Amino acid sequence: MQIVSAEEAVSIVSSNNRVFFQGAAMTPNLLIDTLCERYRELKNVEIIQIHTHGEAKYTMEPFTDAFHLSSCFVGENVRKGVNTSFGDYIPIFLSEIHWLFKRNILPLDVAFIQVSSPDRHGYCSLGVSVDVTLSAIQTAKKVIAQINPQVPRTHGDGIIHIKNIDFAVEIDTPIHASALGIPTEVEAIIGRHVASLVEDGATLQMGIGNIPNAVLHNLRNHKRLGIHTEMFSDGILPLIEKGIITGEEKVIKPGKIVTCFAMGTQKLYDFIDDNPIVHFKEASYTNDTAIIRRNPKVTAINSAIEIDLTGQVCADSIGMYQYSGVGGQMDFIRGASLSEGGRPIIAMPSITNKGVSKITPFLKEGASVTTTRAHVHYVVTEYGVVNLFGKGLEQRAKALISIAHPEHREALERAVKLRFH
Repeated sequence: MQIVSAEEAVSIVSSNNRVFFQGAAMTPNLLIDTLCERYRELKNVEIIQIHTHGEAKYTMEPFTDAFHLSSCFVGENVRKGVNTSFGDYIPIFLSEIHWLFKRNILPLDVAFIQVSSPDRHGYCSLGVSVDVTLSAIQTAKKVIAQINPQVPRTHGDGIIHIKNIDFAVEIDTPIHASALGIPTEVEAIIGRHVASLVEDGATLQMGIGNIPNAVLHNLRNHKRLGIHTEMFSDGILPLIEKGIITGEEKVIKPGKIVTCFAMGTQKLYDFIDDNPIVHFKEASYTNDTAIIRRNPKVTAINSAIEIDLTGQVCADSIGMYQYSGVGGQMDFIRGASLSEGGRPIIAMPSITNKGVSKITPFLKEGASVTTTRAHVHYVVTEYGVVNLFGKGLEQRAKALISIAHPEHREALERAVKLRFH
């Protein structure tokens, strides 16, 4: 490993290269921004990533003369770019992204990562974003790292030896943080409904956001809960402190919180740092349905942009506009449904901020089906809980109307009559 300037480090990238960016809280922004400054001398550099934080100049003009984004998930910072000719979205399950690298479908020339300072044995930690980064650094021809003493050292599989880093840049800055939001009244009600479905001894998967936090807030009288998830945030900390999350009934890594990335406040990162309770694995492991299903009572809580009256869930696009990505929703919905006593849950407000019903006769033109109607079991809004499993199409429609916003139920009932009578 050579310690160099950021300019020297990114000089390894050539035109026509494919470059991977580590993401979430670990986004190596100094390297990314320095690479963008070379836009006049580079052509046709393809960027591969999941979800980064920061400005993402490579999706903006004039930097798009040199860079093209192929993103496996779509966050807010690249949403506009992905929906133009300067970028594209790769529909793929989080559990399968590693195959793009390992099977040479998208071979990587360079990987940009951020790591902790090396320990006395020369090992650096990938911090709180192991996800697909591990397979990226194992297959990339060259690895460039930001070495940052403020990166938490995490237990699990997210390590890299300095001999496997080609160039490194030393920095000392906080990693990206995300504060807990305050749930709205509607989100708080949804949180209570979802919490009522969680049994003692359940293994939880949930993401970041107000609804997951509202659910967690309502689990303070539960017992022996476990965590096996693709990500988590600060919402679990009070439950750990109160001895509610123990992981004692899990089959896969009992007593451990298993995840592939985390995003939250500095308090969360301090909790994770050198904590053997938290086990960071690759997404190919955390999101493997065969592994997920072995835990008891897997309760997977996911969201939706819209759901049609037959139960088809769109969670990653607004019509033809690519809003987010497939991510791990299907991995965990399927894993939960196959788990003994498992409960796959789709939770969402009944209407958008503009008052449009999220339960609709048909998905918008061009909308993706993130989770098929055959995979959907529980659907939750602020108006209640329904279980679609085993129900026919008309029964499903009637069940969903019962938890739709009252102002939209009459129109939905008319749509049912047109379709089924």
